Amino acid sequence: MPLNTIRTIVFALPALLLASAASAHTGEGINTGFASGFWHPILGWDHVVAMVAVGLWGAFLGKPGIWVLPIVFPLVMAFGGALGVLGVPIPAVETGIALSGVILGLLIVFAVQAPIWIAAVVVGVFAIFHGHAHGGELPEQFSAYGYAVGFVIGTGLLHLVGIALGFLTRSSVGTMAARGIGGAIALVGAAFLFGLA
Repeated sequence: MPLNTIRTIVFALPALLLASAASAHTGEGINTGFASGFWHPILGWDHVVAMVAVGLWGAFLGKPGIWVLPIVFPLVMAFGGALGVLGVPIPAVETGIALSGVILGLLIVFAVQAPIWIAAVVVGVFAIFHGHAHGGELPEQFSAYGYAVGFVIGTGLLHLVGIALGFLTRSSVGTMAARGIGGAIALVGAAFLFGLA
């Protein structure tokens, strides 16, 4: 299969799934779910730490990782969100979300320099869990389009926070601080994993 065809399928599939899911809800217009979708990732610490970690790890990886990871995550998350809206079950969603904080945090702590495709797969797997949680919590009265746009933008802003923190890596002291932030992210993830948060 040609690479352009694969790219088209990857980019079109989440939109198609969200479009079919939207017909099952009564919300009118994109604005009816936007605010709810936007605040959902920002108000949940388990989501916040993982999404900041994506941007921060991307900064540790350098170009093109600093931009690839924050693009892969929302795209795959939209697919996971569509699965959640459609009610497609995924086992251990909350465990996957908590593990995303632990593992991404540890990748930052140890400044792991994975090949970009492996980093994208790791981030994409975790994005499925986060997206499923967002999609599964779509209120019935809201537009799936508005909600999806909201949680993708909210997620993107959290990635930008991680990228901004990544500028710390330009100095040795800043790199130590960024790795410390990774440790804090891993601890928050562990707190959720073991039911302490």
